[in-house]
Amino acid sequence: MGFHTLLVANRGEIAARILSSARSLGYRTVAVYSEADADSPVLDLADEAYCLGEDPAADSYLNVDAIIRAAHSTGADAIHPGYGFLSEQGEFARRCRQEGITFIGPSAEVIDLMGDKARAKAAAKEAGVPCIPGYQGQDQSVTRLTDEALSIGLPVMIKAAAGGGGKGMRLARTEAELPGLIELARSESAKAFGSEQLILEAALTGARHIEVQVFSDSHGQHIFLGERDCSLQRRHQKVIEEAPAPGLSQALRQRMGQAAVALARHCGYQGAGTVEFLLAEDGTFYFLEMNTRLQVEHPVTEMITGQDLVAWQIAVAAGAPLPLTQEQVTLSGCAVEARLYAEDPSQSFLPATGTIEHWQPPQGDGIRVDHALAEGISVSRHYDPMLAKLIAWGPDRPTALRRLKRALEQTRLMGITTNQGYLTRLLAEPVIQSGEADTTWLDRHPHPCAIPAPPPWLWALASVVLCGNSPACRPLSLRLDYGKESNSLSLRPEGQGTRVQLSEEDYAVRVEHGHPHTLICQIDEHRRTLAFSRHTHGVTLGWRGQNYRFHDQTLAAPDNANESHDGQVRALMDGCIQSVLVKQGDRVEAEQPLLTLEAMKMELPLTAGRAGRVTQLTVETGDQVKTNQLLITIED
Repeated sequence: MGFHTLLVANRGEIAARILSSARSLGYRTVAVYSEADADSPVLDLADEAYCLGEDPAADSYLNVDAIIRAAHSTGADAIHPGYGFLSEQGEFARRCRQEGITFIGPSAEVIDLMGDKARAKAAAKEAGVPCIPGYQGQDQSVTRLTDEALSIGLPVMIKAAAGGGGKGMRLARTEAELPGLIELARSESAKAFGSEQLILEAALTGARHIEVQVFSDSHGQHIFLGERDCSLQRRHQKVIEEAPAPGLSQALRQRMGQAAVALARHCGYQGAGTVEFLLAEDGTFYFLEMNTRLQVEHPVTEMITGQDLVAWQIAVAAGAPLPLTQEQVTLSGCAVEARLYAEDPSQSFLPATGTIEHWQPPQGDGIRVDHALAEGISVSRHYDPMLAKLIAWGPDRPTALRRLKRALEQTRLMGITTNQGYLTRLLAEPVIQSGEADTTWLDRHPHPCAIPAPPPWLWALASVVLCGNSPACRPLSLRLDYGKESNSLSLRPEGQGTRVQLSEEDYAVRVEHGHPHTLICQIDEHRRTLAFSRHTHGVTLGWRGQNYRFHDQTLAAPDNANESHDGQVRALMDGCIQSVLVKQGDRVEAEQPLLTLEAMKMELPLTAGRAGRVTQLTVETGDQVKTNQLLITIED
């Protein structure tokens, strides 16, 4: 049952994470990659790398034949799927078994069982695990689903039976919206999972999302390694996770852990798995689903247990018994994880693409950063926008939170828009500090923390950087923009620096160079070190976790006040047209949905900026489009 060469069928930070453990255990390793990832640092971490195909996931990381071919070509006799992509595809695990390759995970039959939410819920009931009231029947008509939803009682959650990750999931609050949301969830489920099957569950208000890490071996041993709180979610996508869950009594922790183990034992589980629960305000918990893979947030469990879960996975797959018994599992301190995404919080968290110009991860006591970033690599529209995970451990929760916030402030990432500043401010929110957030808190407070305005001294520094970081040979004036704010600044040489006048304030600014993307500056009596990046007609300065992008408008033409309502609808980013909701000649109203663009695993609706008639429609469903490409023209 042993193996010698391990192929990692994934990309990015999780591929780097698995390769690290596999190599430390002495295994020969193989990385796979798409053409878009040809410059990924992951390739240098493996003994060999194999190109799967073109950029789209369907042609590379989801191409089972290509992955099996890579394994045979490189002599790999084991495959670790990571998470996402093929990790929860029973057919992939089955194919590995047929090809004589060890699949590092549970059996294909268990993956199929837990991947079907209806069957998984039935198995949980058989194992004596409490389940949320709901409907998992075969009658999938809108009429039957509507009747069942009303019988359960609104609000109700509509879910894709074969789903996960928030896809095909909708919350219905009123009877009137049920038919439309059922059809929307059905359509999303068909596109994401190839199945239209839906289930219904009562929506628990004020509930927390608690998941239990279970591990099983081939010798009949099943244990759990504490729990994680993943309640801080936006649109069912986790944002910040921690372990252990704050406020749980030891008795409740034991009950939830024992329920998770009971389910693992009942279905003959082997390897790492996560049993997810909803915890009601009264302390009652209900089975939600079981993920038959390693979780994105597994590092917080590793930090509080001191165990390498990937090493455990590899050992169990090789036939070894679990290294610990339940009685030997100990939890120490607290760990919190934040997911760093390529997205724009100011634009409803729209995914971002670009090139990494500068990357310097934070360091310090209790800090861990899982990533596969390097300067010069591109962030593609074809894959999930998660860039890295920042994890902080502390002997107690306040210390862990402080360390994580400080780590985010020290992170330097230039060249692409991220949620770094948003995460930094989010951690300071009272509800986060108290550990009282429920699963809907972020959706109810989509912008709990406003982006801070740049301090005046930062404007002054930006003007000096734009003038070449050296004393001006003569006085000059600049006009800079940041977002909707604009300021005029006057600069004149003074000694070894520059005197900058901004409104009623003036600053003595002297700049030195450290790293090509680091500024060491003296502003009046204050010495500071900042990350920076030059770009066309502007500069970006990084300060306390937030990147501030200033534009030089000194010679710019006057703004067109009607530009945003000129009737031209353009692509927000590179992507694929998923649906077109209008046709040429249609009359539309302002804010009416026109089409849906899919990019970086998200569906982005595009709406009309004005009322009028569609005079030009340049795309149809399935078309690939580029950023700023004209899609629709609307005229009076």
